[in-house]
Amino acid sequence: MPLLPHLQSALGICVIIGLAWVFSENRRVFPWRVVAGGLALQAALALLLLKVPLAQRALLDLNGVVGALTTATRAGTSFVFGVVGGAAPAGVGSASDLAGFAFSVLPLVIVISALSALLFHWRILPVVINAIAFVLRRVLGLGGAVGLGAGATIFLGMVEAPLLIRPYLGRITRSELFILCTVGLATVAGTVFALYATILRNVVPGAIGHILVASMMSLPSAIVISRIMVPGDVASGAADHSGEARYRSSMDAVARGTEDGLKIWLQIVAMLVVMLALVALANQILLLLPPVWGAPLTLERMLGWLFAPVVWLYGVPWNEATAAGSLMGVKTILNELVAYLRLAALPAGTLDPRATLIMIYAMCGFANFGSVGIMIAGMSALMPERRDEIVPLAMRAIVSGTMASGMTGAMIGLLPVT
Repeated sequence: MPLLPHLQSALGICVIIGLAWVFSENRRVFPWRVVAGGLALQAALALLLLKVPLAQRALLDLNGVVGALTTATRAGTSFVFGVVGGAAPAGVGSASDLAGFAFSVLPLVIVISALSALLFHWRILPVVINAIAFVLRRVLGLGGAVGLGAGATIFLGMVEAPLLIRPYLGRITRSELFILCTVGLATVAGTVFALYATILRNVVPGAIGHILVASMMSLPSAIVISRIMVPGDVASGAADHSGEARYRSSMDAVARGTEDGLKIWLQIVAMLVVMLALVALANQILLLLPPVWGAPLTLERMLGWLFAPVVWLYGVPWNEATAAGSLMGVKTILNELVAYLRLAALPAGTLDPRATLIMIYAMCGFANFGSVGIMIAGMSALMPERRDEIVPLAMRAIVSGTMASGMTGAMIGLLPVT
């Protein structure tokens, strides 16, 4: 592959870091060591997980895990709903008439939520979380509390992860609080890994592995961006609450995990209905305007024009930047789930394989306005005395979170992994 596309991605990384410095609360302080360590950690994760044959094989084998989970979920949905591979309910002529996204793919979230709770109760997830926190402390100099909270975000989500360090939330610094906000919006939770992999299974081989690697790579990039934008002390005391008993028994873990998953499922269904309806309504209004350059004006086209320069900096060719920019706009204005659905529905050849992979990584984050609202509500409930501090930091975090996941996409464009 010519060198130019990789240099394009390198330029994007430099621009993102430069913009973070422009938005910094104290431009006289620049954490050179953190930036160098974060970029090195990102590159190491990508090369290790995507280029080392053993790791590649392991990530591809994760597709089998997703397939098993999908099959198991289908067994449950077929019995309960009478659709999705099962017999139709009484009075319905064909099961396929009712089979849909909400009852075939989204129930994976409930199953994964219950499984995650069980793995947490069995002390398997805490071991992984503590290992990640250890690396963050050693490489990026994070204190124990924020390192644990940031590491847990990959698996537990932006609101649930801070629960692990709740006794420390009142004492962490402003910079550490911003790190938690940024990491929460730059990554996606483990409960949706399989969901996104199912959506993207026909787009890229080993989709579940790429979603996992993307979220892990965005962890150090989020710390880098947040440390630049809100510099300060990040050496809070040690904390290890990831092994605390949150459930009374394995059955309690399954029950409560299922309950939490059901809430997420309902939120996703409601959000998809409302967001897609609003997009359709906006496009109907735009149809009243004259065509632009020979085609009707749509929200997707407008977002494509707006975000085309952004995705070009990630490494997407300019002739594909409008299509990719539309996806990035949908991800930011709506959410990454809708954007991944749009990506999966693109006609073949719209994006080349390299641009497709860049966009999968760049869009793998919760940075959108709806998630900011959830973050403000959740974190304010955990530390109501700091709500006046949380609100402005969370609003800034949508910028830092978008830049962090974008830097992950640019890093994938820079490295020889595509």
